[in-house]
Amino acid sequence: MNDPLPTAAPTPAPNAAPASASASKDADQLDLIGILYYVLAAFAALFSLFPLLHVGMGIAMLTGAFDQPGNPNPPPAAVGWVFVIFGAGFILCGLAFAALLVLGGRRMRQRRSHTLCAVVAGVSCMFMPFGTILGVFALVLLLKPETKALFGAN
Repeated sequence: MNDPLPTAAPTPAPNAAPASASASKDADQLDLIGILYYVLAAFAALFSLFPLLHVGMGIAMLTGAFDQPGNPNPPPAAVGWVFVIFGAGFILCGLAFAALLVLGGRRMRQRRSHTLCAVVAGVSCMFMPFGTILGVFALVLLLKPETKALFGAN
């Protein structure tokens, strides 16, 4: 009737193996997300070149390609300049965004500039739908303390 009290099982000594396995998994995921940032940058650069049509149309307006012999009122030159300036501005912004994605992917694979990687992950969420998915996954991974430790080691 006198049952001994159940004793807690002795806790095993913490091994370095599970921690290193987690760090290895996080490192592999950082490498994968870095590569996916390169792919996303290629898509962003491709899509940023679509306003070349507007630039071409603006140049055509400026050179008189739309002038018709029977119509004495060609489009004003200001309209052509608006097409050229806004088209070139959109192209430059898109290419800068693609360059930022490449830089973020490179830094993520090098385990450098944790803050820059987090900012790039947040900014990539604007590029729907793939940038949003990749940015959320990157933010979740970057905010883990184990991942921050990988960046702190360098």
